[in-house]
Amino acid sequence: MNESAVDSQAPKAPAGAQSQRATVLFVDDEPALLDGLRNALRREPFQILTASSAKMGLELLSQRPVDVVVSDERMPGISGSEFLGIVRQRHPQTLRIILTGQASLEAAIRAINEGEVYRFLTKPCSPVQLAHTIRDALLIRDLTREASRLLTTAKRQRGVLEELEATHPGITHVERTADGCIVLETEDVDVGELLAQMEAETRRNAR
Repeated sequence: MNESAVDSQAPKAPAGAQSQRATVLFVDDEPALLDGLRNALRREPFQILTASSAKMGLELLSQRPVDVVVSDERMPGISGSEFLGIVRQRHPQTLRIILTGQASLEAAIRAINEGEVYRFLTKPCSPVQLAHTIRDALLIRDLTREASRLLTTAKRQRGVLEELEATHPGITHVERTADGCIVLETEDVDVGELLAQMEAETRRNAR
């Protein structure tokens, strides 16, 4: 059996949506367990990759983006905690999960400290629980990305306001009444002139 495989039985995504499918990598030195995971999760809405060693897992990660890595703890050569520690350094956006049959407080602490794992699951783990955990991890990833996007937008908008204030001091000041209503000062404003200026600005932007 090859050290790595893609689940060819996974349901095909609609045309144009393949790039949006999440990718999950399972790393374990037991081929039978990897085959069982591929079969149990074949109907889930993500693509499944498998690797039978930490080395092969790192090679796959270097070749393509992976959203979630699920690794066994006890593997020859490099433990799951050490492997996920490397993943954290090289691919910090990839979420990390430990799935192990050797549960201990020491192993859990090592996984948290070295790999900053999202979840620590013990074998046997039901496919339902595993799928639910992966979906939760993907949801957190999406929420984190959206929060980052909103923060970037807010910083950009603040920069625009600061430039306006520097060019036109007081333009961003808003006066409010005691109940929170915005006070508009219009007594010195020539409405006709203001509308003419706005129309001229609109024509310039349309060119």
